[in-house]
Amino acid sequence: MTHDFDLFIIGAGSGGVRAARVAAQHGASVAVAEEYRVGGTCVIRGCVPKKMLVYAAHFAEDLHDAVGFGWDITGKVFDWSRLRDLVQKDVTRLEGLYTQTLEHNHATIFAERATLAGPNRVRLASGQEVSAKHILIATGARPAIPDIPGAELGITSNEIFHLDKLPQRAVIVGAGYIANEFAGILHAFGVQVMLVTRGDRMLRGYDCELVDRLVHISRDKGLDMRFNFPLKGIARGDDECLIVDGGAQGRFSTDLVLFATGRVPNTQGLDLAEVDVALDKAGAVVVDDYSQSSVPGIYAIGDVTNRVQLTPVAIREGHAFADTVFGGMPRTVDYTHIPSAVFANPPLAGVGLTEEEARIAHGEAVHVYRSDFRPMRNVVAGRHERGLYKMITAGPEETVIGMHLIGPDSAEILQVAAVAVKAGLSKTAFDDTVALHPSMAEELVLLK
Repeated sequence: MTHDFDLFIIGAGSGGVRAARVAAQHGASVAVAEEYRVGGTCVIRGCVPKKMLVYAAHFAEDLHDAVGFGWDITGKVFDWSRLRDLVQKDVTRLEGLYTQTLEHNHATIFAERATLAGPNRVRLASGQEVSAKHILIATGARPAIPDIPGAELGITSNEIFHLDKLPQRAVIVGAGYIANEFAGILHAFGVQVMLVTRGDRMLRGYDCELVDRLVHISRDKGLDMRFNFPLKGIARGDDECLIVDGGAQGRFSTDLVLFATGRVPNTQGLDLAEVDVALDKAGAVVVDDYSQSSVPGIYAIGDVTNRVQLTPVAIREGHAFADTVFGGMPRTVDYTHIPSAVFANPPLAGVGLTEEEARIAHGEAVHVYRSDFRPMRNVVAGRHERGLYKMITAGPEETVIGMHLIGPDSAEILQVAAVAVKAGLSKTAFDDTVALHPSMAEELVLLK
């Protein structure tokens, strides 16, 4: 049976674009459908533009600290609209590069929505139907919206990049990395921020000791962080402000409510049920180790599978899929020891087991090494924030099974440390490495 394409990809995010490129290089004819913009969440309205805002936010403290290094900074003014437009300009540039990648690999691009019309057929929004030997679902995820009265009055991370102006006050609902990152960004831009969560801690999955340090520093900076906050609803006030109902914690007036309460796999409206593609309770596509769904020939990668919602993971999955199906090289993705970071202020990063996880898994065989220090730049600037590095080891050889850092440039430093954890190096390997002095990174080989 002949088909219009060897591969049809629904969604042109980072994972879908990687799968398209590699499949094409293996000789496949490829088509990609994207209803919004090529590049997906990460490039268009996620980690890339958010990191640009993080960089911009750092200048708020850097300009203040510069005085301690002999600089006289006068007349500094922040212009949100200028930053917003510059970020969107660069997003458009990146979108063009992603589009070029598809075009250079001779992929056919359909700038419209696509749904499944059968095991080997795709229906486009224009009504056209095309056939493909293989179909890859790479539609990502979308922000979750709480089911509360007045939820329509809030915004998500999708909309925050396009604000006409910054609010004077903002309530951020959530406890994950998106909530903490935007709390730091908005606070640095001069917004009065309240960060609320219904739970009793922030950043589940990260080391508790480091999370506690982040909460302490954030509060010292002036962020209002509230736990066990039962969000009951949002209403419009008489003066056009928003009233956030926190139940027993009270009612609060604000100018903006940002929901950062997780992300939901984008499977709605794809007509997956019509072809019997199995979904889990969260609505994610159920796949095997090779990203194949319950229907032969239909695959899924990235956030839509809800395995690990990280862009580099989606890229690995897309590459492994293409190598497996079109390259004759069956490959799976190793989900152990994936480094991750929270670009808060200061940033927090970790890889491997946390101390809590390690003690459950290895008991008394666990040893924890720490360096609790004040970075030199903070000392000179008169800033009292302290960094904290933790190494988790297990067994008689003290194999490093976890590394967790909080402090300036922690994410940049952790990437190299993640290689050591992945390689299964021992504490001795770190001890035997000569320190690079003076640097914060040298604390990794001086842990006690």
